[in-house]
Amino acid sequence: MAIDASLVKQLRDKTGAGFMDCKKALVECEGDFEKSVDHLRAKGLALAARKSEREASEGLVGAYIHGGNKIGVLLEVNCETDFVARTEEFQALVKDLSMQIAAASPRYVRREEVDEEELEREKAIYRQQAEELKKPEPVLAKIVDGKMERFYEEACLMEQAFIKEPTRRVGDLVQDAVARLGENIRVRRFVRYTVGEGMKE
Repeated sequence: MAIDASLVKQLRDKTGAGFMDCKKALVECEGDFEKSVDHLRAKGLALAARKSEREASEGLVGAYIHGGNKIGVLLEVNCETDFVARTEEFQALVKDLSMQIAAASPRYVRREEVDEEELEREKAIYRQQAEELKKPEPVLAKIVDGKMERFYEEACLMEQAFIKEPTRRVGDLVQDAVARLGENIRVRRFVRYTVGEGMKE
């Protein structure tokens, strides 16, 4: 089928994919714009999954100060080349992640970093809360699992809802950047400072 060049351009602007990839997606999706976006995103994320195995030793350390100089964030985000690290898109990603940390106060980058002792403590608390509901064992297990997922969504940066677009996770934001920039991108570590935090009365 014939695809209008202006539609291809719109798809390129929205997804960052190449001209021929956009045209092919529109043909395969019979001109449906939103289906084409989903098609390209799925394709990009599949490629991103393969790229995640490659070494990322370049990148940036981002700094962000917020709230009348009361909150500060230092963040290291890695990519594969200095060329990508210098791009506006990568720098914008680092800034968005820094703002996310300032606003949402995660304690870990990803769920695999959470200390096993803390996980067991959280599970025990949720289990005790669930048992008070007098529900059957399978229901109790589902309640605890649900509460643990919410714990990860609050405590882990990559699991959090993105502050600028709450329907997306931060992890999705990073994976989308991997798909567009063509390199493995990894959030390595961060520190969040709050004035007066940890001081004794």
